[in-house]
Amino acid sequence: MAKLTMKNPAGKSAASIDLPDEMFAVAPNKAVMHQVVVAQLAHRRAGTQKTKGRAEVRGGGKKPFSQKGTGNARQGSIRAPQFVGGAVTLGPTPRKYGQRTPKKMVQLALRSALSDRAGEGKVVVVDQWSFDKPSAKAGAAALAALGTSGNVLVVVTERNGATAKSLRNLADVHVVLTGELNAYDVLCSDWVVFSQDSLPKGAGGAK
Repeated sequence: MAKLTMKNPAGKSAASIDLPDEMFAVAPNKAVMHQVVVAQLAHRRAGTQKTKGRAEVRGGGKKPFSQKGTGNARQGSIRAPQFVGGAVTLGPTPRKYGQRTPKKMVQLALRSALSDRAGEGKVVVVDQWSFDKPSAKAGAAALAALGTSGNVLVVVTERNGATAKSLRNLADVHVVLTGELNAYDVLCSDWVVFSQDSLPKGAGGAK
């Protein structure tokens, strides 16, 4: 297991902790990460776009003008696609964009993403957050002391309510619960910050 030095919210070194190899030391599988991310983004699509076909447009039951003698091209309805207010040919209709992704593939994508960040030294573990009450100013100071920059993903537990409230409104900071951790959020972040109790299962204890 790889050892990592934990830090306190002030940015000072605390104890060392073992990161489980099965979560932070696997060979990143780019193909699986790509497929899982595409599926996750596809699942977010509403799929509610809709245009009316010729059978759905109201009106147009009467032939607009005589078949012959007008000098115009023959027309059967003002609701044909070539008329303003007419139907749309081959327009979008409601559909589901979701893709079925096996659970093991989702897990592998998460492990690959975490391993990629760990390999770059972009994983930080805080021994324990110390927010007595929500404070965005204190949250920004804590992340600065930890040496993070750019997009930061902070993983907290449900017990860290004050921590989540202190960090969630900061620019370029995304806060998720342990059960919400996913490969897409990890890949979109430059740094991933865990607390000791929010590390994925299998992490070793402090030493």
